[in-house]
Formats: sequence, C-alpha cells, structure tokens
Amino acid sequence: MKKILSILMAALMCVAMAACGSQNASETSTESDWAYVQNKGVVTIGVTNYPPMNYLNDNGDWMGFDTEFAQAVFESLGVDVEFVEISWEAKETELQSKNIDCLWNGMCITDERKEMWEVSTPYMYNTQAMVMKADREAEIMADVTGLNIVAEAGSTGEEKITGKMDDDSDPTVEVKALDYFANSNYTGVESMATALMDVENGIADVAVVDSVIAQGMIEGENSSYGDLVINMDNKFGDQYFGVAFRKDSDICEMVNGAIETLRENGKLDEIAAKYGLTDSVAAAANAQ
Repeated sequence: MKKILSILMAALMCVAMAACGSQNASETSTESDWAYVQNKGVVTIGVTNYPPMNYLNDNGDWMGFDTEFAQAVFESLGVDVEFVEISWEAKETELQSKNIDCLWNGMCITDERKEMWEVSTPYMYNTQAMVMKADREAEIMADVTGLNIVAEAGSTGEEKITGKMDDDSDPTVEVKALDYFANSNYTGVESMATALMDVENGIADVAVVDSVIAQGMIEGENSSYGDLVINMDNKFGDQYFGVAFRKDSDICEMVNGAIETLRENGKLDEIAAKYGLTDSVAAAANAQ
C-alpha cells in the first residue's frame, strides 16, 4: 500500500512540475520585447563594419551615423545600448535566437523583410551602386559579360543580382540587376568592405554595394580607394533604410515615435550633417 501511495505521490509531483513548467514557458513566451529588454537592462544591436553607418574608431569603439542615431533613440527611451558585430548573412538567426534585439546597420527595407520582421519607418534613402576601377569604367559600363561581380552575402545587392528580390512591381527599377548581370560571374563575399577590397586588388571587376557605403568609403576624406569610381547610372531601384525587430515586437512602435521626435527637434539632421548624409535623410522624410 505504501508503495502504491509513493507512486501516486511521485506522479502528482510530476504533473505539478509539468504544469509549473508550462506556466513559466507561457509567461516567457508572452513577455513583450520591451519588457525583455528592460529586464536585462540593455538593448543589443546587431551591426557590421559598415562606414559611415557603423564602424570602429582607433580605440575600438563603435561610431557612425547609425551608431549615434541608435544611441540617441534609446537614450530618449531610457535604455542603454550595446553593439554586437554579426555576420550579415546570419542576421535572421541572430535576431530570432535573441543574440541581438534589433538590426540597425543600414538595412534596406524590402517586402520580404517586412513580412519576416517588424520594420521601422524609413529614415534614409539608399540605392545600389556599381564600383569599379576608374580607368575601366567606360569598358565595364559598355558590357559586363564574363566579368566577375561581387556583393555582400545576404545584402540587397546580392538579392537583386540573384533574383531573390522580386523587382517586377517596383516602378523605380529601370533595369533589373538579375538581367543586367545575367552573363556575369557572381560571388557573394563577407562584407561590402571586402567587396570593395576585391575590386581594389583586382580580384573582382565590379562590386555592387549600397550607395551610402560607397560614398562614405570612396569619397570620404580618409578614403584609401583613390583609383575606384562609383557609377549609379543604373541604380537598380530606390531603397530606404530601416531598423528591424522580431516579428510583433513592441519596441518597433516605440522607436518609430522616438525617430519622429528626433526628426522634429533637429537631432536627426544634426547627426546626419556630421556624416555628410543630410540629403539622404531628407529624401527619406520627403518620401513618407
């Protein structure tokens, strides 16, 4: 009899523990993103080395337009920030696994990304640029057949070149990158900076990168790419940068409000002017 009672008691304890575990899991699953960030005391932002948006200074600290913009937004929301360098190709996994809480790194807004994540209002205009050696520009723009083309793996440039991004309904696309580079040899690389270096070193003929990073790295005061040129004759459509959060994240709406406040009080323009991006910010504001 005692043995039977012991078995029954053990079974009841297991049921109680399972119920408790289910309750805790439920509580965890229903916790809002904002509550999660507040509980851990910091919002973790995924970035790549992407001047002039996010890059490391000589002291190893993150700086750049997106860096300062994110800091200003979350300061207004009363939350500390930390920046974590990620592989852009692994951004979906990093976000969903909660290794990071948002992507704030010159991310082009696309329909696919809006379906997958919560995406902020646009804050900056961007397009795709072709970068090549200046002394080969006329030759390359005349015919890209057989040329070696590089872009950052997982980037908008790659998605346009490979056709993963459907441009059929975009009225700003005058020529599709999928068609333009159909007879070229494409390779995805680690970063946009790597793509530019590959062209600089003669490994690739053309890099397809965001116009913002092209202008920042090639036309900036400290540029080391004196023999490269930016060509945006094609541009492959207009894009805008936004911030990505997990699907249904309540942080997105709060960030949208903060962005609007910083736009109205002039702080956004102040940061943009520091990095030569005033026109790009104004273009995004005018498009809304």
